[in-house]
Amino acid sequence: MGDVIHALPVASAIHQAWPDTRITWIIDPRWAPLLEGNPDLSATHEFPRCEFRGPLGILRFFTWCRSLKDIRADAALDLQCLFRSGLMARFSTARRVWGLSDAREGAGFFYTDRVSVADNEHAVQRYLRALPAMGIPIPEQPDWILPRGREHETIPKNRPYVVLHPFARGARKSLNKECLDAFLKTFRKHSNLPCVLVGAGSYNSEIHAGVLNLLHRTKLAELITILRQATFVVSVDSGPMHLAAALGTPLLSIHTWSDPRRVGPYVESAWIWQGGQIRRQNLNLTPRPQKPFSPEDACETANFVALEVLRLTQT
Repeated sequence: MGDVIHALPVASAIHQAWPDTRITWIIDPRWAPLLEGNPDLSATHEFPRCEFRGPLGILRFFTWCRSLKDIRADAALDLQCLFRSGLMARFSTARRVWGLSDAREGAGFFYTDRVSVADNEHAVQRYLRALPAMGIPIPEQPDWILPRGREHETIPKNRPYVVLHPFARGARKSLNKECLDAFLKTFRKHSNLPCVLVGAGSYNSEIHAGVLNLLHRTKLAELITILRQATFVVSVDSGPMHLAAALGTPLLSIHTWSDPRRVGPYVESAWIWQGGQIRRQNLNLTPRPQKPFSPEDACETANFVALEVLRLTQT
């Protein structure tokens, strides 16, 4: 999800510079709702990744790759920069293939042009560097075009609420039960706003009044609307965090070990927790030493969020 969101400004800039160009985006069907109705795109081409697992998965993958020639691409841009995405670019029969200089898994073998990027740059900045290589200027303000989404029937209508997204796939990113308990109990002491839990994970919230548990109960189109309409979002380093940032929702992102300069919210109005400290996002600031997120940190974060929510709802 994060890769798709980070690449949206690139598609927008290409479309604005070359409005007559047909842009086809190869995408995992799970994230296709993020591109629904996008005016920058002419088409999407689904990459059914789940079908390529198991002993016969590689064979099915190469069979699927042959379908890419139907796109009839003149050029390809690989921003994911992995072996499979580089191979897709080549199978598209594009005469010119741009990729980034830090490509992994041998993906660079498939490129005709490599775009130089720095190690400590944010993913959005790295992706945007492909534009000058294509003869397109980098826009002063990146443009995120996201669909309207869909209402979730259980979300409070016309009432402020806070979203908590506590789980991520990466190791040591997710909040444990003790931190969740501490955050929710402390937040309820200082705010009467409902707290909506979203994402994939398991947590029993029955003991917490004012908590709406939507874990495993939202589709991506519904998540877009939930995050768009939230008063404030608290999230670990994850795709939904980047989605909230792109939507412009007030946000606090929790980084236990990841570098906020590279993978934090790409908006300096956002807040981050990192190294035991809450501060505004700063893409040029060297991170503090790593620190696990403890129940005490959860209490401090909940206090901070309650004050921010009070300020936001009173202005």
